[in-house]
Amino acid sequence: MSRSKLVGWGVMVAAFAVVGCGGDSPGAPKTVAKKEAIKKKEEGHSHGKGPNGGVVFDMGKYHAEFTVDHAAKECTVLFVTGDDKNAKEMAVAAKDLTLTTKETKTKEGKVVPPMTVKLVAKDENEGKAAKYVGSDPGIGNVADFEGSVTGSIDGKPSSGEFKE
Repeated sequence: MSRSKLVGWGVMVAAFAVVGCGGDSPGAPKTVAKKEAIKKKEEGHSHGKGPNGGVVFDMGKYHAEFTVDHAAKECTVLFVTGDDKNAKEMAVAAKDLTLTTKETKTKEGKVVPPMTVKLVAKDENEGKAAKYVGSDPGIGNVADFEGSVTGSIDGKPSSGEFKE
């Protein structure tokens, strides 16, 4: 191969290394932002404790806080404006919310079977509420609960997973 062809190949390889196959130059803002968003989604993001000391989780495009009142055998899902203790209640148009827990154990080792709990809106106003409450005898067990909430928010299917 002649020297000029080798130089030509070298220039072409260097150009691909700089530009890359996608055509975007390295570090292009759009590409970097997209990669960071994908990485954040893959890794997930953490939430702090909610305004009532519960666990905050993503429920569709909203944040919600899961809390338990063991004595009353009730659980509450509260929609909030943020993902920490400073978040405020936020009413949403949610329907048919169902909370499902996985099997867990108390500190004493007692098995708490999975539960499916229908959540009912409290203080609903014009089809919206911030607080949704449900009860089940199993919630009376002092254990760390993990599960999901499914339903419809703003007319669209929504779901979220929580873990105490």
